[in-house]
Amino acid sequence: VTDKGIYSDIVFSPGLQVKVTGGHQDKTLTCITTCTLTGNPTYIWYKNGQHLDESTSPQYNNSVSSNYEDSYSCAVKGQEDFLSPAVCVQDQSCSRVTYTKRRICVLKGSTVNISCTYVGYYSTTSTFWFRSDKSTPEDLTRDPGYADRVQYPDKEIRRYKGPSILRITDLREEDSVEYRFTFKTDNFEWGHRFPGTTLSVTVLQVKVTPAAEGQKTLTCSTTCTLTDNPNPTYIWYKNGQRLDEPTSRQYSVNSYYSDSYSCAVKGHEDHHSPAVCVQGQYCSRVTYTKRRICVLKGSTVDISCTYVGYYYTTSTFWFRSDKSTPEDLTRDPGYAGRVKYPDKDRWINKGPPILRITDLREEDSAEYRFTFKTHNIEWGHSFPGTTLSVTGLQVKVTPAAEGQKTLTCSTTCTLTDNPNPTYIWYKNGKRLDEPTSQQYSSNTLVVLGHSVDSYSCTVEHHEDLHSPAVCEYELNYCST
Repeated sequence: VTDKGIYSDIVFSPGLQVKVTGGHQDKTLTCITTCTLTGNPTYIWYKNGQHLDESTSPQYNNSVSSNYEDSYSCAVKGQEDFLSPAVCVQDQSCSRVTYTKRRICVLKGSTVNISCTYVGYYSTTSTFWFRSDKSTPEDLTRDPGYADRVQYPDKEIRRYKGPSILRITDLREEDSVEYRFTFKTDNFEWGHRFPGTTLSVTVLQVKVTPAAEGQKTLTCSTTCTLTDNPNPTYIWYKNGQRLDEPTSRQYSVNSYYSDSYSCAVKGHEDHHSPAVCVQGQYCSRVTYTKRRICVLKGSTVDISCTYVGYYYTTSTFWFRSDKSTPEDLTRDPGYAGRVKYPDKDRWINKGPPILRITDLREEDSAEYRFTFKTHNIEWGHSFPGTTLSVTGLQVKVTPAAEGQKTLTCSTTCTLTDNPNPTYIWYKNGKRLDEPTSQQYSSNTLVVLGHSVDSYSCTVEHHEDLHSPAVCEYELNYCST
């Protein structure tokens, strides 16, 4: 039995292997283990990633294929996630998938690469990654829940074999699931039920426990051990200010009512824990309503948070995190006439501080943070805030059927308040009003590709924010 983890991630695996014996036409497969299994286990056999048969014997007694492309693997019933590596019956060019890691634990908000290598005996026609909990395997790049967050670096499909990487950014707790890779050839499709890589997305939490009289012990914890950093260096914050001394998982503090603490791990300072109070629930802290926002160029956005200052607040303002010195945005010449603090007179009584930016520009894309001062503290400038992405609409032109072009209206990120918008198309500056046709509310439009017409698009409720016009035929000679 092998210990595969620590803390709460203890998994026991029988260390299965498939042993191939016999001649060219009469192969025998045996599922062997590194230790004797208790009870009377049932063995499960797989061929080319597809469930094949079950038996109480560790030997596969049915006819074994002598084809060069076929691979076999085995598992024990009840432990299907811990199957043996796939082995070739004849040579080493048979079809198989090998995952680099079977389990991965990463921080919420970070980026992960999940990878595997694959071999397809015949030329590969398609490849993609999917979630194992979907009833029908769906390419993650087409899943709305992963919009703008999934990439396949080096996507080029290799003819027979190669590495494949699934990259997921801005990880969320609901991304915790098993991910699998599949490929197709002209002869078969690699099994969807074959176990893949299980991803666990964890958040940092500060736990407060009593210590000596007048003291508390703070513990920075995760629900699983970080895969790429099992023994991290910890960073602690007091009232939003970084503490340079403590680097361990635990930290002892005096229990003052006004103080809040949070933690992070080195290398991931943007993904810190929520601030917790040492005593009671009225300590100083800031909580952002949204950590990421995507909006259209030219529109208006409200960025908000809630805050608590244990003592009387003397000043409050919003600023851009990329400034060397925090500067109140209402005094920044780059935002002149475009920044407002609605209901600022309520902020002094802990009303929700709202930053409103109008006539948004692409250069407004940045992280925005809120800070406040009391007679005792100034909330830390280094604490992560809300990241704003400002996107324009663009029309992309691609060939379709003969004599036709496909126009696609797109943004660089998914609109926060309207992730599935209704699109509106314009031809030569005039709206295409076809309410009974779904075609005209889609982000794609198929048109004839031999005229001099121009097209642009927008989204419903933002009709004044058009994309630049493009021509379906000759870019320099279309109507405007």
